[in-house]
Amino acid sequence: MIAIILVNWKNYDDTHDCLQSLDLLDHTPTKIIVVDNESQEKKAAHLLKMFPNIILLPQVINLGFTGANNIGIQHALDLDVPYIMLLNNDTVVTSDFIRPLLTTLDASDDIGAVQPKILFFDAPHKIWNAGGLIQPFITYTKTIGFRKINSSQYDGIKEVDWITGCCILLKSEVVRAVGLLDDRFFAYYEDVDWSLRIRNKGYRLLCCADAPIYHKVSASSIHKTKTADGYLSPFVHFLNIRNHVFLVRLHSKGINAMLSHLYLLLKITGYVVYFSLRRRNKKLKMSLKGFIEGYKTPL
Repeated sequence: MIAIILVNWKNYDDTHDCLQSLDLLDHTPTKIIVVDNESQEKKAAHLLKMFPNIILLPQVINLGFTGANNIGIQHALDLDVPYIMLLNNDTVVTSDFIRPLLTTLDASDDIGAVQPKILFFDAPHKIWNAGGLIQPFITYTKTIGFRKINSSQYDGIKEVDWITGCCILLKSEVVRAVGLLDDRFFAYYEDVDWSLRIRNKGYRLLCCADAPIYHKVSASSIHKTKTADGYLSPFVHFLNIRNHVFLVRLHSKGINAMLSHLYLLLKITGYVVYFSLRRRNKKLKMSLKGFIEGYKTPL
C-alpha cells in the first residue's frame, strides 16, 4: 500500500487533473491524501464529490509545502502504510509510473528514496527534473537535464545527490528514521534538506526514468499577468534566498561552509544589483529580507 500525498492551495483545477490521472493507475494499491491549504469549503466539497475515495484534510490557513505535507505524512504514518509518496498537485502521471519506482526502491535495503524523470507538461519533449546534484564547495544545487531535450542519456536508474519534492517515493521506515520535512523552510530547498538528511542516515537516492510524469511547473508562484515586479512572486525570492542560507547553515562544514557563505554574499549582491537596475523594488526588498532572516533565524 502506498499513501500518495497531494497539497492543494487554491488550485483545484490542477488538483482535479492530477487526481483524474491517478484514477487511471494500474493495480498498485494506493491511499490518496489531499491536504487542502486555506480550504475553500464549496470547492473542497466538489472535489470530494468528484473523487469520493480520497482522504481530504482541509486546513484553515496556508501551511506551505512543508507544513501541509507533514500533516499528510503523519496521517499516512498513522495508517501504518509501508510506502509514502509526495506528489505535486500540478502533475499528471501515467498509469504505470509507480511500478518501476517501487521495484527500484525495493531493490536494496540501502535505497532510501526514488523519484521519476519529470518532463514539462507543456513541452513533453523537454526535461524538468532528472534528479539533483550538489556542488558541496558552495552548496550549489543543480537540476539534472533541466530544459534539455529528453534523450537516452537521461534514461535508466542513476544515483543522485538530492530528490525533488515534486515526486518522491520513500519507505515509511525511512521517514520514521529521518523525521518529517523541516517546517522552517515552508517551501523551496526543503527537499534538498530532506534528501541530505536521508543520505546522512546511510541511504542512497535514485532517479528512475522508466515511467516519466509531467509537471505544469510553478502554478502557485507565478502571476497570471505581469506586475511591476514581473511574473514571479517576490515571496518566492524571499524563500529562495532565506532557505538557501538555512541549507548552508544546516549542512555545510569547515572550508565548504566558508566558501558557501561567500557564495551567498555574492548571490545576494547580484540580486540587489539586478533588481535595482530593473526597478523591481518589491523583489529587492524581499530578497534582502530573506538574506537577513536566513542568518537571524535560530536553527
